[in-house]
Amino acid sequence: MLKVGITGGIGSGKTTVCRIFETLGVPVFYADTAAKQIMVEDVILMEGIKNTFGKESYFDNGVLNSKHIASIVFNNTAELAKLNALVHPAVFRAFDSWTAVLPADTFYVLKEAALLFESGSYQLCDLNILVVAPEKLKLDRVMQRDGVSADAVKARMDKQFTDRQKLKLADHIVQNNESESLIEQVLRLHQVFLSTNI
Repeated sequence: MLKVGITGGIGSGKTTVCRIFETLGVPVFYADTAAKQIMVEDVILMEGIKNTFGKESYFDNGVLNSKHIASIVFNNTAELAKLNALVHPAVFRAFDSWTAVLPADTFYVLKEAALLFESGSYQLCDLNILVVAPEKLKLDRVMQRDGVSADAVKARMDKQFTDRQKLKLADHIVQNNESESLIEQVLRLHQVFLSTNI
């Protein structure tokens, strides 16, 4: 089974690209969604979070106290690195468990992750896709989607690698600039992956 990572900066439209792959029957693992889920399900991860950030990291009913966590890691790169060091291995485990139960004839899967390159998880994939878009377009998309200011979006962008850094690590590029067809680009990649021998 070919494992293809897919990422892109905030507002690049990587989720839209993933949805197109899904219409072709390609299974997609959404790492960021999985991370939220396993933070309240993975016992090893939960213990690690409590030990690192305090028992108040979780409410008595087992729900993650995200405000408490955010107050510690926001604007503190050392504390954020600690959190990522706990969460990323748990996401890797979840991805492995997810792929293990897929049908045997599944030719390839996508692993969508905002921090695919930053977390190093791209190294666990056979190939990696980067979705890119002009910065102004990304800003406009996120401001409209999340109802936040340009400065707030830029602050989030600053926590990720730049497209220039990501381009060095990507095997394939999807241009989401509203002038090139996303569907045609995905169909081309689909054929490439179906004919890739691993």
